[in-house]
Amino acid sequence: MSDMHDGMRELYPFLYERQADADTVVAEAAGAVRDKAAEITALRREIARGCAPRIAACAEAMAERLAAGGRLFVFGNGGSSTDAQGLATVFLHPPAGFRVLPALSLTSDAAVVTALSNDVGFEAVFARQLAALGRPGDIAVGLSTSGGSPNVAAALKVAAGRGLLTVGMAGHHGGLLAELDALDHLFVVPSASVHRIQEAQTTVYHTLWELTQLRLRAARPACGDAR
Repeated sequence: MSDMHDGMRELYPFLYERQADADTVVAEAAGAVRDKAAEITALRREIARGCAPRIAACAEAMAERLAAGGRLFVFGNGGSSTDAQGLATVFLHPPAGFRVLPALSLTSDAAVVTALSNDVGFEAVFARQLAALGRPGDIAVGLSTSGGSPNVAAALKVAAGRGLLTVGMAGHHGGLLAELDALDHLFVVPSASVHRIQEAQTTVYHTLWELTQLRLRAARPACGDAR
């Protein structure tokens, strides 16, 4: 409980520093919201300036794999596992009018995740799944806010060895993922804030999804696949 209070104090110090009237608290909370919105807006603009050509190239490569029958595998830990599920969902269950594409989050099967973690080790929890399911022509996307997740790095190494297109998303300075020779594409969010990193990564992968859809539509109208 104290850890939660410490976290809240760090995010919203004005609630703890002094006794204040309601109007002051509301005004300072509104200011905190504006500051955080400005931070993520600036970060997204920085990524757009620095990564736009690489995001477009990655989407092109993903579209080529998917058009040829490839599948998307996504994975991450903690909040990144939720993002992985969100990315898989938008490919597999897109808005009306977009192509349905095969995608799987490797964090979704609790029995598999807990069995591998317990019997083999948590570092192998994604790598073992890719070794069993992945095939040349598929795509592996690993998400990590720090870039330092050993199980994400291990899975991307296995994916590269099996001929999958490998995509990493990290924060800070890229961590372990920045040291991998196995990655075809890496997007590093230059921030030390977990919250801003995850928000920016969401922007990156939704942009990848949209550009992939546009490339597939340009290559071949998907009337039969649209919903």
